[in-house]
Amino acid sequence: MSEADRQRWNLRYRERTDSGLQEPSGFLRSLDERLPRGGRALDVAGGAGQDALWLARRGLDVTLVDVSDAALERATASAHEAGLPLRTLRLDLEEAPLPPGPFDVVLCLNYLWRPLFAAFPGALAPGGLLVFAQPTRSNLRRHAHPSARFLLEDGELPRLLQGVEILSYTEDWTEAGRHEARLVARA
Repeated sequence: MSEADRQRWNLRYRERTDSGLQEPSGFLRSLDERLPRGGRALDVAGGAGQDALWLARRGLDVTLVDVSDAALERATASAHEAGLPLRTLRLDLEEAPLPPGPFDVVLCLNYLWRPLFAAFPGALAPGGLLVFAQPTRSNLRRHAHPSARFLLEDGELPRLLQGVEILSYTEDWTEAGRHEARLVARA
């Protein structure tokens, strides 16, 4: 990712006027019964940390990775305010590897960098879960954003993963009105 892209994300997070943390992903919350209540978790490109903090409240030791300093500052402040431990790491995932695992949960929502799919299995502990969701090209039928370069092709997601067992996979319009591919896989 270019320095200009990182600065654009920093500006986006600094310009946000809402002081509170957004709700965690509905997809993530729907997995409550399936996800562990302890161990290590990695939130990939997790922004301001709403999903990372939800995992931390469950008892997981969470590392949040994002390219934006401003997003990580927000996440750190929210974790401090909530009294939750949270590790943050500014990392350009297009240029650097994932932090060393193994992780019991690897979460990647709304971030698509196809080379990461080769790294996900190695980041997972035995039995660890990968939780992934990303809009597909069908999303363009109703929405102009994200642009096509940030969208999965319809049906592409299962083909990107090797070395994991796919536990659930759906591709459909979500309750929020986006067409997403959603996957849970186990190492």
